[in-house]
Amino acid sequence: MRLTTCLKLGTGLGLGLLGGAILEAGMGFVLREAEVEALRPGQEPLRVLHISDIHLMPYQRQKLSFISRLHETKPDLVINTGDNISSADSIEPLIDALGPLMDAPGGFVFGTNDMVSPLPTNPFKYLVRDSSTDQPKQRDPLPWRRLRGEFEDHGWVDLDNASGTVKVGNRTIELRGTADAHANIDRYDLVAGPRNDDCDASFAVTHAPYQRVLNSFVDDDMDMIFAGHTHGGQICLPVNRALVANCDIPLSQASGVSEWTNNGKTVPLHVSAGLGTSPYAPIRLFCRPEATLLTLVAKK
Repeated sequence: MRLTTCLKLGTGLGLGLLGGAILEAGMGFVLREAEVEALRPGQEPLRVLHISDIHLMPYQRQKLSFISRLHETKPDLVINTGDNISSADSIEPLIDALGPLMDAPGGFVFGTNDMVSPLPTNPFKYLVRDSSTDQPKQRDPLPWRRLRGEFEDHGWVDLDNASGTVKVGNRTIELRGTADAHANIDRYDLVAGPRNDDCDASFAVTHAPYQRVLNSFVDDDMDMIFAGHTHGGQICLPVNRALVANCDIPLSQASGVSEWTNNGKTVPLHVSAGLGTSPYAPIRLFCRPEATLLTLVAKK
């Protein structure tokens, strides 16, 4: 696996002061690129754009502008790992910004933040404890079915505890996914089973990369796993060193390309650091908001 140079599509103010670092990290959107040996021998390269954790509010013009340019990457396949919106009013601006990108084949899962509105919170509380232990709080529902309908109308496949196939040129790609494991609504049993060897590739998609989900994907011989949720740690030490992952994945794998091993099998894993934050915790420190263009190549 070789990571290529980061391609900057945004601008920042520099890291001279801590306040400047926070502002730059929050506004300096980047497109990262990576090459991953994930395809079966003999396969031609496949360009996959992975987007996640947009957490869109309709007034976030810089974020919308960045998203509107992602179609220029000309991906063969788009994978969306959820937490797209933070407001019911965000659906129309999001779909408009995605624009021609939605003409590409795609698959998606939702995070719970697609389904219910965010609540005011202390942005630093997750540095000292796992938010999954919080007691449930009343949150207003979001029109996630409308968002799902928009995605499906453009041909993207819903993978929340579901599976399907997409055509990418003359190739057939198997996709399977789970609902949000952070909310304990994942049901891998509904999609479990050996990969479909009649397909040219088999990809796994989940919002929150909990070990139980990753282990199941590996046991069933998926070619590649895509996840989001972590925000890359969101508030990090320099060089994107995460302090928390907000799930049980090792901190060293809170963002970027790595590998996941279980029962002697190993599968490439990509965890997106995502494009946003909760509107009540709009800080990213040493952790740029990102989308990632992955060039998948055949294993040697």
